[in-house]
Amino acid sequence: MNAAGRASSPHWDRIFAEGFQDPPDDDEVPRLRIAVVTETYPPEINGVAHTLHHMVQGMLARGHQVHLIRPRQHRHDVGGGQGALREQATAGLPVPGYKGLHFGLPARGAILDVWREDPPDVIYVATEGPLGGSAVAAARRLNIPVISGFHTNFHSYSRYYGVGFLEPAIGHFLRRFHNRTHCTLVPTESLRAHLTAQGYLNCRVLARGVDTALFNPARRDPALRREWGLEEGDPAVIHVGRLAAEKNLSLAVEAFRAMQSHQPRARFILVGDGPEAGELGRLHPDLILVGSRTGEDLARHYASGDIFLFPSTSDTFGNVVLEAMASGLAVVAFDYAAPREHLRHGESGLLPPLGDRDRFVGLARELITDPARIRGLGQQARSVAESLDWRCIHDRLEALFFECAQERSTWD
Repeated sequence: MNAAGRASSPHWDRIFAEGFQDPPDDDEVPRLRIAVVTETYPPEINGVAHTLHHMVQGMLARGHQVHLIRPRQHRHDVGGGQGALREQATAGLPVPGYKGLHFGLPARGAILDVWREDPPDVIYVATEGPLGGSAVAAARRLNIPVISGFHTNFHSYSRYYGVGFLEPAIGHFLRRFHNRTHCTLVPTESLRAHLTAQGYLNCRVLARGVDTALFNPARRDPALRREWGLEEGDPAVIHVGRLAAEKNLSLAVEAFRAMQSHQPRARFILVGDGPEAGELGRLHPDLILVGSRTGEDLARHYASGDIFLFPSTSDTFGNVVLEAMASGLAVVAFDYAAPREHLRHGESGLLPPLGDRDRFVGLARELITDPARIRGLGQQARSVAESLDWRCIHDRLEALFFECAQERSTWD
């Protein structure tokens, strides 16, 4: 393997002997060739695509080469790339019910051809679809080490789409998929413990970061609030995310109605798109559905709110929670995933026990009657978010890539 030859240099010996406490910064240290395989990537809008974009940019900024393999996003998409980033677009099909998303078709032969000619030092497989499976199979054939990421609870999603009986089979497939890789990266310690108890081998925690310069209370926009029909002092309740069954949006609406009973001038703004958007608009015409937003426009919507409702019980992490925290919002979310990892109940957020719908509604209702508490929770959340810089996350990811490249993978 290419990495095995590189790993014999004195520079690599020093890096690994020091235990990866800090990322290598010596100009003479060999740079990695990293392959990233994913079924989703920007401009697609979702948490996985967002996280992978930051990962790729972080590795490029450190001088590494990245070979990105993903499905074609439209008919004329041929990949390409420039400089240290090379994109390979493979055949794919639209994901039913997920507008704008695709899953990759099997591509083991095409991947083998590329990697035989120019083998990467390490491979990161982010999704468990046919394309990801092809990449793992090709890596095993060529004896190239693979790190996988557990980004989505696909097995639990099945219950929201009328095929809950498939959950055990999907869980078995996912476990086998990840156990064929060097290690599986998860975003929280609680998820690591849960997957380990389910038989997943060598799960390791790699947290998520947030851009606190982009998501910032300073982007609050009084003109936007007026568009929402709010006067000075009126509360804006915000939800950001995909409008889909697995996001538990009925609870968010229930909580808002309870809040509205105490503050009739409150408005509920939902940022995002998805299969539930039409039904939400039909059943609740007073809700403000603004569609998908990105970049500074998205940041402006966050910062113009006051309270963030995150009712999901299926997300593996919830990047939107960090964005809401960085924007200075008071967060109401179940005590799991990102909220459990980064918020403290009553100090920087309100965290009802996982699945306790009544407590979720009750806490939201109580919060909207206390403007001083809304401001205090938001200020504390912002303070926490300021410590979650992407650079620290990328330092850890780079160290894991170096470690994996050093070790020639051992297969079952």
